[in-house]
Amino acid sequence: MGPTASGKTATAIALARQLDGEIVSVDSALVYRHLDIGSAKPDAAERAQAPHHLLDLRDPWQTYSAAEFAADAGRIVADIVARGKMPILAGGTGLYFRALLQGLSPMPEADPATREALSAEAAERGWAALHAELAKVDPAAAARIHATDPQRIQRALEVYRLTGTPITEWQRRPGVAPLPVRTLKLILAPRDRAVLHQRIEARFDAMLAQGFLDEVRALRVMPEMTAVEAPLDLPAVRAVGYRQAW
Repeated sequence: MGPTASGKTATAIALARQLDGEIVSVDSALVYRHLDIGSAKPDAAERAQAPHHLLDLRDPWQTYSAAEFAADAGRIVADIVARGKMPILAGGTGLYFRALLQGLSPMPEADPATREALSAEAAERGWAALHAELAKVDPAAAARIHATDPQRIQRALEVYRLTGTPITEWQRRPGVAPLPVRTLKLILAPRDRAVLHQRIEARFDAMLAQGFLDEVRALRVMPEMTAVEAPLDLPAVRAVGYRQAW
């Protein structure tokens, strides 16, 4: 695990080749088809060097939860181990890592109708108003969720409206980690943040040269995307870079 442009993909491939391993992506953007350039998805040459899992699972107008990831990743890791290979978990989505290694609280699954209702309310009243509503029913959640974070505001209110129980209370309930194997954590932490920022800038310039803006334009005109009432609320579009370019 590590920040953007810290070398996670190259390190994972090197480890997989050295340890006869297979790479399991732990990245919430890489699960979406058509998000290739802006997500820095491993290309064909990189995938040829080692098997990759959990890429291109959903279309960008669909959702994919941390619970779904944990279940899929747990199944894949078990299969890799059963075949005598080494699973290499690589990515930068902290929630996915926590779901896999620590487990998730048994809170309700996403409800499309409730989410659509919340999105409609946000379009009319603004996410700041919904954040204020959250502060009334779950002050602890509102304190840690920023008023400009629609995804987490929506989820917290969704859980409360579905169950009448604050998401903070659900999160206190113990979960069961789906990985019954020992893990070794490797964190890539560049010593010089200035150098990391230079890498990020260089990567973004390279993405622009590769056609990132064209990729976003192509997403915007997909019939399924134009049919979505609030595309900016889709998890795929909320991925870093895509929302800003939208």
